[in-house]
Order: sequence, then C-alpha cells, then structure tokens
Amino acid sequence: MAGKLVCLFEGLKPTIAMVMIQITFGGIHVLYKLAKNDGMSMKIMIAYRMIFATASMVPLALILERNSRPRLTGRIFFLGFILGMFGGSLTHNLYVESLVLTSATFVAAMTNLTPALTFIMAIILRMERLAIRTDAGKAKVLGTILSIGGAMIFTFYKGIGINVWTTNINLLHHHAMTTSKQTSAKEALGALLGVGSGVSIAIWMIIQAKLSKVYPPYSATALTSICASIQSVAYAMCTEEWAAWKLGWNIRLLTVVYTVICCITGVIGSGLMIALMAWVARMRGALFISSFYPLLLIIVAIVGSLMLDELLHLGSILGAVLIILGLYSVLWGKGKETMEATQLNPLKSSKDSELRDVTVQG
Repeated sequence: MAGKLVCLFEGLKPTIAMVMIQITFGGIHVLYKLAKNDGMSMKIMIAYRMIFATASMVPLALILERNSRPRLTGRIFFLGFILGMFGGSLTHNLYVESLVLTSATFVAAMTNLTPALTFIMAIILRMERLAIRTDAGKAKVLGTILSIGGAMIFTFYKGIGINVWTTNINLLHHHAMTTSKQTSAKEALGALLGVGSGVSIAIWMIIQAKLSKVYPPYSATALTSICASIQSVAYAMCTEEWAAWKLGWNIRLLTVVYTVICCITGVIGSGLMIALMAWVARMRGALFISSFYPLLLIIVAIVGSLMLDELLHLGSILGAVLIILGLYSVLWGKGKETMEATQLNPLKSSKDSELRDVTVQG
C-alpha cells in the first residue's frame, strides 16, 4: 500500500509542480496590482526585478558553466541585447501597464495568446510552414483564429455582469471616479499593450532559439538579464524621480521580495522557475507545461473576484473559453507536428525540441 502511494506521488510530482508555479505567477499578478494601487511606479518595479534577476543568474552562470561557456562575441552580445529588450524590459513594461489599465484577469487571459502569436510570427518570418492541408496545420490555424477572436470578445464585449459570490473584500481603494468613456478608452489601450506584450514574447521565443544553439542556458539567461537590467534602469531613471525608488516597509517591498524569492526573476520568468519547468519538461514534455497556462487565468479570476472586486462579465467568460480552446488547438497541432517530425528524424527533432521546451510566463 505504501509503495503504491509513493508511486502515485512520484507520478503526480510534475502536476503538483506546475500547479504551484501557476499559483506563484497568480500571486505576482495580484501583488503588481496592489503595489500600483499603493502608488509604486511599475517602471521602477520592473527595474528592480531585472536587477535581482542579474544578481541571481550571473553567479549561477559563472559557477555552473565556467568550463563550457564560449567566448562572448559581438553577435552573441547583440542577440543578448535584443532578447533583453523583447524578453525583459519591453515585454514586462508593456505587461504591467496593461495590468494597470485593465485587470489581473484580463492580463492572465492574454498570456494564453502566446502560442498563437508565436505561430503567426513564425509564419511571417518564414520559419514555419502554414501546412493548411495537414491536420496539424488546420488545428494551428483554427486555434489561432479562436484565440484572437476570444481576445477581441474579451476586450470589446462585456455583456451582463456575473456575480458568482460576494465577499465585500476589496484590497484596491479607488481614489477617483472615472466615466464609462474614460474606462473604455483605458481598457482599449490596456488591451493593445497586452497584445503588444504577447507579440514581444513571441519574438523572444523565436530569437532565443538562435542564442541557445551557440551559448549555454545559464550564461544566455545571465546575459539577457544584464541587458534587460541596463535597459529597464535607464528607462525608469529617465521617467521617474529618485524619491520614487524608495521602497519602505509596505506592499511595495513585499511585491519586490515576493518576486525575487518566489521567482528570482530572469527574462520571461525566473531562474528558479526555469529550473523547475525544465525538470517538468524532461519528465513530461513541453506541451505538458503549456497545457497548464489556463490554470493561471482561473486562479487570477477567482482571486480577483474575491479580493480585488473584479466583476466577471459574460463577454470575459466567453472570450476566455475561446482563448483556452484556441490554445489547446494550437498545442494539439504543434504536438502532432512534432510527433510526425520525430518519426521522420528522431535525432534532429529531439535536439530542436530541447531548445524550445521551456517557455515561461511573466
């Protein structure tokens, strides 16, 4: 009996790990919202995040890859700089501004657009074939259409409000009233920034495969973290006053500490999370990781409605369902395509999949 329980627990380890990862990311969404409500500049928050990313990843790269790291060339540094922008400074600044203008639930929904946006970018850059006559190609096209359609419904159609439960708890204190026209304009801008963040992530996912072929993973993450730190700090210093950098013993410090300890943030996630997700990828594969993306949306929607006074609407629920269906359609098509490629050329497909296995959320 004890042996069966041990085997069951061992089998559930990847699932438990992914659930904990999504809960962690859900906490980041909520704390970002609270920190902004307290008056903290999100630009400074991202700068702190990138600084601590560098402090955590550089020692790891120096220790673990001291014998395997090739010479830093101009091309490698250029790739690191571009990845630092699309995977760090630009993506996260767009991301948090979208979070401020919309809601934690909306931003969590937009993260599920990443596979579809990556597919579109790969087609535009001719890195992937449309292959519309194959089942895999049809699934990816259908999934992309469903995801984009769901995002549009989520953004532009509210419908009736759905009050699942009432807790009378609202950790956000709104200091000013806004008209419905102002709210709509802010939400439209927030939606645009959210999609822009998704496009930036898609570009990062495409470019990072090139750096992965010529530079080891910890060193690549450290390089991109350094570049992202420089970019984020420069942007924050040009737009914010020095007094705004002070944290104090409040929600601002808690948010930074939570981000650092729970995520020790790297480029599109964290050193700790990347290591954990890499382990899950080795155990169950990349599609297993991606299949848990919708869980973040569910967690944030529940917490948002319970603690942030975020009212769910018919449009947001319909849009979220379409986005999730689109996500799984794209993942199914990608999985089928990978399986067919593996059967044709096992060695090459296995090597390529290792480069793309881990995709981490913001």
